[in-house]
Amino acid sequence: MSGSGKEAAARLAKALNTLARYSIAVGVLGGALQTSIYTVEGGHRAVIFNRFTGVERRVVNEGTHLRIPWVQKPIMFDVRTRPRTISSVTGTKDLQMVNLTLRVLSKPDREQLPRIYSRLGVDYDERVLPSIGNEVLKAIVAQYNAEQLLTQREKVSKQIRETLTNRARAFDIELDDVSMTHLTFGKEFANAIEQKQVAQQEAERSRYIVAVAEQERQAAITRAEGESEAAALVSQALQESGSGIILLRRIEAAREISETLSRSPNVTYLPGKEHTNILLNAGL
Repeated sequence: MSGSGKEAAARLAKALNTLARYSIAVGVLGGALQTSIYTVEGGHRAVIFNRFTGVERRVVNEGTHLRIPWVQKPIMFDVRTRPRTISSVTGTKDLQMVNLTLRVLSKPDREQLPRIYSRLGVDYDERVLPSIGNEVLKAIVAQYNAEQLLTQREKVSKQIRETLTNRARAFDIELDDVSMTHLTFGKEFANAIEQKQVAQQEAERSRYIVAVAEQERQAAITRAEGESEAAALVSQALQESGSGIILLRRIEAAREISETLSRSPNVTYLPGKEHTNILLNAGL
């Protein structure tokens, strides 16, 4: 190989070495840049854990942010409202077993995310809500009889909501809504309610029968009083008018008999004068 060829090969090798060094530097820089950038998705917040100082007090909002690789680690929190169902089987004041189910809408206090992470971790709701939910349900249900849970359901639901909201606030958890969606009793209590309803219906039926009998008694008394008063009036009329009232009754009876005979198909004429006297006498 000539001298010029050797020089060209040397220059090429030097250029390749320089390119390799720059490529490594660019790769290292690109990797460092990639690990230095993180994104907080919509509906989320981030808490920064520092390997030297611990959990930082600031809360990182949505968007793209920078961090120190290896030193800082972002912890993501979902801050949207999430539903949860809490069920509990507990006893009432009169020792009846009741099955209650709550539907809870919860979310973390965004300003207190660093403290939530330090105390409870990312699964804060799993650690807190089932335990305090059962505690509140058992404490409040024990204050009421089984029948009161049915007749005062709105009051009981409001008391559960207020108490559970206050308990959750102590753990930096906000409750948007607490509603009682399911309430059932044991088989024995359900049978007792059915028997009570049947007894109430029988009692209502008995009261109705007594009321009807009382009305019939009052009607009989009223009729008897009317007949007695009518008899007294007739007696008074007989005493005042002598035989006039008797003659009037005879005429009325004769008229009724004659009308009956006239409608009979076997009678084609009315009796004569002598028979009229018989009809008048028959009216008595």
